[in-house]
Amino acid sequence: MSRLAARPRPSSVIEVEFRRVRSPVGELTLAELDAVRISGESDIRPAAEFLRDLAAAKGLRVACAHDLTDKRTPVDAAGNVLARDVFGWGGDEEVWWRNSRIALQSPITMACRFETEPFWVNAEGFHAHAANHYLDAIDLVDFAARALTSAAIVVPVHMAFGQIGVVCLTPQDQSRTDLSDIFAAHGDMLAIYSRLFVTTYVKLMGGARALPSGALLSKREVECLRWAALGKTDLEIGMIISRSRATVRFHIHNASLKLNAVNRCQTLFKASQLGYITLG
Repeated sequence: MSRLAARPRPSSVIEVEFRRVRSPVGELTLAELDAVRISGESDIRPAAEFLRDLAAAKGLRVACAHDLTDKRTPVDAAGNVLARDVFGWGGDEEVWWRNSRIALQSPITMACRFETEPFWVNAEGFHAHAANHYLDAIDLVDFAARALTSAAIVVPVHMAFGQIGVVCLTPQDQSRTDLSDIFAAHGDMLAIYSRLFVTTYVKLMGGARALPSGALLSKREVECLRWAALGKTDLEIGMIISRSRATVRFHIHNASLKLNAVNRCQTLFKASQLGYITLG
């Protein structure tokens, strides 16, 4: 009798967990995760359509931004706007993806700067897995008008180089303001699919490198930049680390060359993007 081929071992604890609880009909699983993975331009539209259908099955619509600082919105290989042609947002001038002020005014995008885990929100407040006092401080007055929705499940997508994207899942029925049941049952899985869609889109369509590759700073360069980020002058930094002001300038200049920065401020910013220092 021939032996059955050995079943491949799950690659992660997460995969083990989801195989163990083979979900009932309608429950999200990791089985079709590759459907939202974008490897080439031809994958963009099918991946977006899958994400749209995934959300629609839960009574939700997708709004997606790959970069909160970018006025552009995700497009397919032919340059068609996904928000309009796939996710079904109309041509009204007030739609979220045509309003450049949304990134500054919406409490949803503001919250994405302070939170990394999925949450849901309505006019009553933010509802996350764990408390976040930054979210509690966000003004929700006129929520529906500012957020352009009555409620939403929000997936912040924090990526390399400090880039932040977001997938916002809003109810198809705008009279619905309580998404607690959907969030409890499907929030984490919707987040996994949403994040993979955004991160692989950015990797493919992100354009030029935000930072030079191989930008490795020395211990002394990092030390000088950390003090500079705290507002110390070159003279003060030299006194702190027992080096001359000229030596401090030398190290900061070297760091700027490695990071391809044009001035001190940009040097600090790029160093923070790579995690060498913390600003603030």
